[in-house]
Amino acid sequence: MENRQETEELNIPDVLPLLPVRDVVVYPYMILPLFVGREISIAAVDHALSKDRMIFLATQRDVGDEDPAPEAIYEVGTVAMIMRMLKLPDGRVKILVQGLTKARITEYLADKPFYSVRIDRILEPAAPENTLEAEALIRTVKEELAKIVALGKAVSPEVMVIVENMQEPGALADLVASNIGLKVEEAQGLLEVVDPLERLKRVNDLLNKESELLNMQARIQSAAKEEMGKSQREYYLREQLRAIQQELGESDARSEEMAELRKSIESAKMPQNVEKEALKQLGRLEQMHPDAAEAGMLRTFLDWMVDIPWGKATKDSLEINRASEILNEDHYFLEKVKERILEFLAVRKLKKKMKGPILCFVGPPGVGKTSLGKSIARAMGRKFVRISLGGVRDEAEIRGHRRTYVGALPGRIIQGLKQAGSNNPVFMLDELDKLGSDFRGDPSSALLEVLDPEQNNSFSDHYINLPFNLSNVMFIATANQMDTIPGPLRDRMEVINLAGYTEEEKLGIAKRYLVPRQVKENGITEEIVVFSEEALRAIIAKYTREAGLRNLEREIGSVCRKVARKYAEGKGEKFVITAGTVAKYLGPPKFLREEEMDKNEVGVVTGLAWTPVGGEVLFVEATVMKGKGALTLTGQLGDVMKESVQAALSYIRSRTGELNIHEDFNSSIDIHVHVPAGAIPKDGPSAGVTMATALVSALTKIPVRKEVAMTGEITLRGKVLPIGGLKEKILAAARLGVTTVIIPVQNKKDLEDVPKTILKKLKIVTASTIDDVLAVALEKYPPPAPKPQKAEPPKTKVRTRVPVSSTVRGKA
Repeated sequence: MENRQETEELNIPDVLPLLPVRDVVVYPYMILPLFVGREISIAAVDHALSKDRMIFLATQRDVGDEDPAPEAIYEVGTVAMIMRMLKLPDGRVKILVQGLTKARITEYLADKPFYSVRIDRILEPAAPENTLEAEALIRTVKEELAKIVALGKAVSPEVMVIVENMQEPGALADLVASNIGLKVEEAQGLLEVVDPLERLKRVNDLLNKESELLNMQARIQSAAKEEMGKSQREYYLREQLRAIQQELGESDARSEEMAELRKSIESAKMPQNVEKEALKQLGRLEQMHPDAAEAGMLRTFLDWMVDIPWGKATKDSLEINRASEILNEDHYFLEKVKERILEFLAVRKLKKKMKGPILCFVGPPGVGKTSLGKSIARAMGRKFVRISLGGVRDEAEIRGHRRTYVGALPGRIIQGLKQAGSNNPVFMLDELDKLGSDFRGDPSSALLEVLDPEQNNSFSDHYINLPFNLSNVMFIATANQMDTIPGPLRDRMEVINLAGYTEEEKLGIAKRYLVPRQVKENGITEEIVVFSEEALRAIIAKYTREAGLRNLEREIGSVCRKVARKYAEGKGEKFVITAGTVAKYLGPPKFLREEEMDKNEVGVVTGLAWTPVGGEVLFVEATVMKGKGALTLTGQLGDVMKESVQAALSYIRSRTGELNIHEDFNSSIDIHVHVPAGAIPKDGPSAGVTMATALVSALTKIPVRKEVAMTGEITLRGKVLPIGGLKEKILAAARLGVTTVIIPVQNKKDLEDVPKTILKKLKIVTASTIDDVLAVALEKYPPPAPKPQKAEPPKTKVRTRVPVSSTVRGKA
């Protein structure tokens, strides 16, 4: 009673900072520690400590809500005093609070940096003293509390002593409610009850319910113990029965199962250490009760041990000529890949024991990387297994799970070998560049052991936990680009680039593979539909622009479907597809040469770019206007391309005399450089010569030759630096129809990778300095001297160009 009188005499402000609490409801006179971690809560605590140490504690309705709104917080709470505060190393704050009195939120005054609320104290009416009902209720609550403690409810002895000496109904109800582990909703409901006797009655009802639950729990535990004793007794009797059956020469089903499993282990051709471990685990399984939890896990483990092809291998077909025929039959072109496979077969024929190669096919989508793996397996007479690594983020997908986990399985490597049924398949790891990583581990790191010929002879899967020899497996990885593959993993593989196909190659592939396949898949025959060579050329040139073949096959399939419909409707017996009738089936051409390409223009240059899906054309436009030397760059340019423009402009300013440009041009004009398709990000270290040519053309008013495309980076001294992706860029230039391509002189060696049919169509010019580039790209070079009497900056009409392809996305 003294504490209650002190609380009533305590001066409590009407406005207090609010601290929303989770998982707990604080009652008056209750002392408990709280961990405060949210910024808004820490601010409320700091404000309370700077004032009178008082704070209003209210419980939030949703425990998981990190930023509760006012409507998500209960209105009734407790005014508390912060007794102690301790700052923790992780930035949180630990406070010790004591509840003082109940109150209700009447208004939210502020929400930043913490909730400030206006409260209205809830004064509890005095309970009638010395009434029979109150005395009986107090005794009942004390007896029920002692009963649930006897049934196993955890309540501290100090609390029990205080309860025995307490006679005030309201205080007794609050003390019991705060120590019996009520749910938040039940505890909040008690807090909102003002009448002390009514609150004590509710506590009594909750104690009765808890007592019934504890009694039921005790009965369940007793029944479980009896069942466990029964199971142990049955196991003992079953073992006795098994011993009697063995003496009588009889056998039960479990004994037969264990004997069959032992026979399977012995015939699985396991290495000696692996077989020893498998037999050891089988012995453990035989000693276990069939219904034991670990028995199922052990049985699954032994089944995997038997199914893994430890000693099963297919015989390689080492006929070089036969393998060459199969590769040529399945794939047109791709000479480097075929040559590498035939080399492997030749070495394998001469040397029986050799490690399987680790190949990585890198190229745009649709060039035949995955299908090439199937052809390699067919040519070698091996089984083929493919797994897709795109989006895999869990290391356990590669190495497997520990057997202690529920539902554990081996990783995809072991699963693939089980699926193949041999220990030397052609194993394709598709989409290697799309691996992810998160808190569950880095799958690319797990692949370091798999794809290392010096380590994978003892690959250890977490589930099997025994070494497996992967050196006989021929691993083939595929990727669209190498940039996203970690360096250590890339270093373990032999990279073979598949840049894409020329139009002639696409025509050959369409005739030999795509047309027959689409004709068959659409339910018609080659007697019903015939594609002329001109029609295929028209589809390739006017309806597709890609490095691979997927869109080409899609367009051929579209024609076949329309033919199939007409044939089914009886509108014809034979359909001949010509260049003139392609538009009737596929609509207007999707890709046409632009009107602007028919003439030379000032400040418009054709550049070449590399993207993960092949080479693309990148147009650069530059214009000048009166101004004060500002430089504007538009078209979603990355930092590298912006630096290329700056370097090109600095080079031009240092060469105004040789280029016949006014020395003070930079102070009297503004320059605008734009790369169309502004919604597409563009970046890469190979646009320097393109930017420099566009700027020189705009400043000197000399048009750029429309048939010239270029690639290369420049230095401030005007040197042309080498670039990457030359084959893809030259193929893109050939698709566009240009006749001259300017490349850095140091990239001349890379022309060996470009098909000779393409090189015959193009004039390749090598450049070591920007002067070499300008001499070929500009109509006149060096530029004529400017007229002395006219000091105005050159004006160039602003043109808006649309690139041939609006899908440029990658590195210039």
